[in-house]
Amino acid sequence: MAEERISIFDMFKIGIGPSSSHTLGPWRAAQRFVQTLDDRQVLTKVHQVNILLYGSLAKTGVGHGTDIAVLLGLSGDDPVTFSVEDVLPKVESIKSAGKLLLAGRQEVDFSYNEHLLFLFDQSLSFHPNAVTFQVFLDDGTAMSETYYSIGGGFVVQENDTESVLTEVDLPFPIDTAEELMKWCMRTGLKVSELVLENELSWRPEQETKEGILKIFATIKECIYKGCHTEGLLPGGLKVERRAAKLNKRMVKGRPYSDYDSWIVAIREGGKDFGYILDCVSCFALAVNEENASFGRVVTAPTNGAAGVIPAVLQYYIAFHDAYQEDKIIQFIATASEIGAIFKKGATISAAMGGCQAEIGVSSAMAAGALTECLGGSQRQVLMAAEIAMEHHLGLTCDPIGGLVQIPCIERNTMGAVKAITAAQLALQSNPDKAKVSLDAVVSTMWETAQDMNVKYKETADGGLAVKVPLSLPEC
Repeated sequence: MAEERISIFDMFKIGIGPSSSHTLGPWRAAQRFVQTLDDRQVLTKVHQVNILLYGSLAKTGVGHGTDIAVLLGLSGDDPVTFSVEDVLPKVESIKSAGKLLLAGRQEVDFSYNEHLLFLFDQSLSFHPNAVTFQVFLDDGTAMSETYYSIGGGFVVQENDTESVLTEVDLPFPIDTAEELMKWCMRTGLKVSELVLENELSWRPEQETKEGILKIFATIKECIYKGCHTEGLLPGGLKVERRAAKLNKRMVKGRPYSDYDSWIVAIREGGKDFGYILDCVSCFALAVNEENASFGRVVTAPTNGAAGVIPAVLQYYIAFHDAYQEDKIIQFIATASEIGAIFKKGATISAAMGGCQAEIGVSSAMAAGALTECLGGSQRQVLMAAEIAMEHHLGLTCDPIGGLVQIPCIERNTMGAVKAITAAQLALQSNPDKAKVSLDAVVSTMWETAQDMNVKYKETADGGLAVKVPLSLPEC
């Protein structure tokens, strides 16, 4: 089996919320299926399509927007560019018209209730997040394909290798933290510098840097929009957005007109511990409130945990005077390598590993990135990532109502604060005296995931999802 080579742009993807595994992944699977129909020159012969959702995609599919994602993907829309304001109206139009325009070209009759099936009691063995697309052709034949959304927007088929990414020969191949440290010691390069050297195997350096800044632009827009949007989140839980109100209290009337002047207004609030804590929480809330509202977010490494890394990066920018392109590139590059190690050695899918695989991994990524950017050594970077994950081990995924709202949104604030704490601890510690390695905690996280009861793995069958009546407010 080919070794998995993961780029920055595999770990960080631009998409639409609320879930990378339940929204972005199925959306990409639908696009891939339509492309297969086109490649086989049968798209214009399709007269019926069925969509079968299995396991976790069925149980929390409506709350996570899986039904919406597959319909838009089959329609030929792209999550990177499709207008977030048009998401719900277009799906409602498909439902009311009873028509689906495959790839924007082939119209078929479509009944939401008859042709989109939620198979709550069926799960496929390869992965809990499975979707099968079936089409019937004019000549009486049929074809089907099954896809698995394995976390973070990654999609595979059962006969794929796990690595469906372009195979490349990297100058510094890395699968474990030990291998990462080996290359750092041999070359003297920082983690981010190794990452950028590896990225040259895919594309020129300038293209990589421009791509990272495009990722940051999306993060920046998401935070700013989330901090200035009030109202209730969709989905029926009547959860009130909190970031905008918290932001108003933070800036206390200080004037600003855009993101750049907003950063200045935030800095003018000082560096009181409580104030900084409020800011970090606000940043994380803002992103995940946008995520829960079908907004444009960046998987970091997932949508459910999309607020942790942006919140810590925003903290670094605002309170360490680091609004500089090179610092932002350094932060995201470092974070991507930590995330890749977890994906290769464990999982970033809550349906496989619970929320430790999402909030835990994102916290570790943010902790390592912040540590390097604050001047930490390579060993301190890995130590910070280990500390952050060590204190997320066993975290369950139990979304109330199958929505990425309770407890998911607040968990992003916790993950961000833990990341900053982990970075500070690592920076004040001697990694040579650490008792737990990053590889040990990755292995432990995977073993914990395998031992975890399935009802705590994004099924909404356990934990808070069954203990809290849907009519109760979040706090």
